[in-house]
Formats: sequence, structure tokens, C-alpha cells
Amino acid sequence: MNNKEKFNRYAEMLRDWSTRMNLVAPSTLGDIEKRHFADSAQLADVLPSGAHVIDLGSGAGFPGVVLAILGWQVVCIESVGKKVAFLTAVKEALKLNNLTIYHGRVENYVSALPQDEKIVFTARAFAPLIKILDYVAKTKKPLFLLKGREISAEIETAHKKYKFDYNLVPSKTGDGNIIIIKKYR
Repeated sequence: MNNKEKFNRYAEMLRDWSTRMNLVAPSTLGDIEKRHFADSAQLADVLPSGAHVIDLGSGAGFPGVVLAILGWQVVCIESVGKKVAFLTAVKEALKLNNLTIYHGRVENYVSALPQDEKIVFTARAFAPLIKILDYVAKTKKPLFLLKGREISAEIETAHKKYKFDYNLVPSKTGDGNIIIIKKYR
């Protein structure tokens, strides 16, 4: 199965499973390719080569599953059982051996994180920036987060507790940004 076939199958599964559970906003199901796939895939342009991706609060697999289809080594962390069942079904249907599904809370996974120099964190529609930093600050691992229009307010709030430099990369698919944070304390 090539990547195009994998994305087509993923879209079919997303539409099918969304009739039974809330995976994504129903209004976005008509444009899965741009709204979800292309939005998630743009991270591939900014991730370091060979990174091991840990996707926080993966939900329906964005951006984690998309990055796995594109060849990245990915762990999707999801605490909701129904979403874990969906992610597991997608992994099996698409034969994504480079994808690991972790059923549990982000803080539990992160607290037992291996000392792998290649680890980076991703997230999309997961939590405010300050909450994400609360989860991962002890790891000192880089963050590559898909964020919406309110990123300036999130940065301002997070700067009250954490010191960090960041780069904002304008989204190719909407009016949001990718925020890249490589060092923080």
C-alpha cells in the first residue's frame, strides 16, 4: 500500500468511525485532506531529520498518524479508550510498524521517558502552551506544536512561568502557526 492509498484508507476510516464517535468536528469531514492531513504533514518540513516523534493527546491521530504514514517513528499518546481503539485500528489497517499507540495520560508517559536524544514532542488541538510545558518541561525535549490564531496570548501566559525562545512558522493550510521551542526552563 503506497502513501496515497494509506491516506485514502485513513480518510475512509475517519469518516466511518466519526459516525459512531466524536473524532473530529463533523464540519471538517468534507475536507479531511487539507484540514487534517496537509495541516499535520507540514510538520515534516520543520522536524529534525530522524526525530522520534511523541504526539501528545493524539485524538484521531493528528499529527501523529500522518507523520507515521510519512515515515517518522511515532508514539501517539491518547487517554480516551474509544480513540485508542480507532488509532489501533488505523495502525493495523495501514500496517504502520513505525507507530506505537500508548493508552494513558501524557504525564504518565513523559515521566518514564527514555533518554533518547532524538525525541521531539508534537501536538495539535491538545492543550494551551503552558499546560504542554507543564507536562514536558523536565524532559528538555524540543516542541513542534500546531497552534491557532491565539498563539500570542498562549506565549504571553507561558512566559510568566517558563523562559524559552521560540520560532513561529506560518501555517501553510490556515491562519495558525507552528511554534517551535527547542530550549526552555
